[in-house]
Amino acid sequence: MAKQINVALIGNPNTGKTSVFNALTGLNQKVGNYPGITVEKKEGICKLPRGVKAHIIDLPGTYSLNASSLDENVVIELLLNKNDKDFPDVAVVISDVENLKRNLLLFTQIKDLEIPTILVINMSDRMTYKGISLDIDYLEQSLETKIALISTRKNTGIADLKELIANYKELSTRPCMHASSIDQEYFDNLRKAFPNQLLYKLWLVITQDVNFGKTDRKTIEDVSGFKTKSRADLKRLQQKETIKRYQFINDTLKKGQTIDLKSAKDLRIKLDRILTHKVWGYLIFGIILLTIFQAIYDWSSVPMDFIDSTFASLSEWTKSVLPEGAFTNLLAEGIIPGLGGIVIFIPQIAFLFLFISILEESGYMSRVVFLMDRIMRRFGLSGKSVVPLISGTACAIPAVMATRNIESWKERLITILVTPFTTCSARLPVYLIIIALVIPEGRFLGLSYQALTLMLLYLIGFGAAVGSAWILNKILKIRSKSFFVVEMPNYKVPLFKNVALTVLEKTKAFVFGAGKIILAISIVLWFLASYGPGEDFNNAEQIVTEQYASDNLSDDELQQKIASHKLEHSFIGITGRAIEPAIRPLGYDWKIGIAIVSSFAAREVFVGTLATIYSVGSDEEETIKNRMAGEVNPILGGPLFNFASGISLLLFYAFAMQCMSTLAIVKRETNSWKWPLYQLVVMSGFAYIVALIAYQILI
Repeated sequence: MAKQINVALIGNPNTGKTSVFNALTGLNQKVGNYPGITVEKKEGICKLPRGVKAHIIDLPGTYSLNASSLDENVVIELLLNKNDKDFPDVAVVISDVENLKRNLLLFTQIKDLEIPTILVINMSDRMTYKGISLDIDYLEQSLETKIALISTRKNTGIADLKELIANYKELSTRPCMHASSIDQEYFDNLRKAFPNQLLYKLWLVITQDVNFGKTDRKTIEDVSGFKTKSRADLKRLQQKETIKRYQFINDTLKKGQTIDLKSAKDLRIKLDRILTHKVWGYLIFGIILLTIFQAIYDWSSVPMDFIDSTFASLSEWTKSVLPEGAFTNLLAEGIIPGLGGIVIFIPQIAFLFLFISILEESGYMSRVVFLMDRIMRRFGLSGKSVVPLISGTACAIPAVMATRNIESWKERLITILVTPFTTCSARLPVYLIIIALVIPEGRFLGLSYQALTLMLLYLIGFGAAVGSAWILNKILKIRSKSFFVVEMPNYKVPLFKNVALTVLEKTKAFVFGAGKIILAISIVLWFLASYGPGEDFNNAEQIVTEQYASDNLSDDELQQKIASHKLEHSFIGITGRAIEPAIRPLGYDWKIGIAIVSSFAAREVFVGTLATIYSVGSDEEETIKNRMAGEVNPILGGPLFNFASGISLLLFYAFAMQCMSTLAIVKRETNSWKWPLYQLVVMSGFAYIVALIAYQILI
């Protein structure tokens, strides 16, 4: 059986690395984190010619091996550590045909590590359009490598790339240039001190905060006879190395690449003038957001109604088919309603990820980052802070991790602290069910009131993030300077395969990630709601029958009263009653209080919790939405979920830190419990006050 080989995909951001990864692995991929750190790790399996299997790992985008962020350190440490299980047998460097000069800097550095390396020149379908021609034979000879000219959009060259990967042992491991000439004496001394080590690896260890094997910078500096250099001198040598590499690259491309500027057709400048305009840019972005939120409602209504009724029927069917008992009740009243409360929102979440993926794939998201920098600067944030804030609409956890590319610690810390204000997909189930209950149907200028409410909640969250950033910028006494640099990739028609894989991967991660929590919480909640201490619970049937003996209730009505009495005196009912005085001024009853407390594990648990609580003891084939709509306010009468309590609840979830996973990530990123506890107290306190004011004004 053929050995499985490790293949590392390496490249600058925006070179189409993800497209190449998807083309090689298809659905045979998974996403996780590197051991010990919260940096996303994508890997998959690819079948190569002659039965060879390749384990493909998609490394974080990096411009060079001179690391300036945690993501880039991941790349360097893997390439230096031969004992790592993911150490590549072959490195595949992805470049973009329009930015070959810049991309080749990273390629020449990796070649110096003497790893078999293939150069992939992507987007070859744009060569004619851009007036570019390449002498592949000359480039292969000069760069000491094999080149795969591919187009993931046209799906050309992938078979050639697989063939080159399968034959990686035939690749030259000779460097295409030698960086040691920047200071020959220094490197000769280094070679003498460590005759058995690769020279460029030693250089990276000295200049970067990375280790390989048992050798680190201190070990090198302690070796007798080797004179170290100051930080300033090392920095100057790094600059000389970069200049020397670009001199080599320029000489190579003078012969290997021809660009006919007259034939290059480029609408990018014209589009950028419109999309980044100080007036039209914001207007277009606003229209795009409105369209997205309207589509989330209109397109998903049919599948949502189907899922809602299906789970209600499934719960009823389970009760009618399986024998009576605790297990049947657990399934029908706990697990099925709990999971149904999440599955129902798959259509909206999938559409949300669909639109975000399209914006990223098309290159428009980078324009949004540039556009928003003008606003962010006024609030003490970098334009790069917009990336976490926008990606926070999917999930706050990767959004907090995405702050690593912000160089200033103050700006990065502020971004970490305010990102949870942005409306994540976990809030979406809460928003959608409450909006459906309290916001009337109808349209304004063709847009539904419900879609406008949803967009307003997103804008409120973003406004809270920016406003709190301004306050933190004034409060935090941290000195730092930073410069905003963002790359504007070319506009592209999004690849259907990339978009589909992204939607599938993100939706699956959301459902399975939330599903584990919800399944566990549903079981616990069902137990707490189905059992209770004392005579009030155990003798519920007798107590209720005597209490309503003179009311001539039907059997169904009597059973409903018994179920309600049991629930009120169950473990969960007692807990809810204990916290009810604190939440009653917000318009909530004890059932909503239980949902709020349980949703601290994950916001989306709110709906699943209510679905479980309302299903316990109910024999009616009703949807969760109908049960919630039928709840009565015990003090004021009328619906419990009215306009005032609904708005209060929406605002509470807009501002509260209801996510222990986010707190854990913030602790990890800041290396302190101080900041996540600060988030928890301030955000939750602010949410309570705003929700209280809203309810008292609107009631």
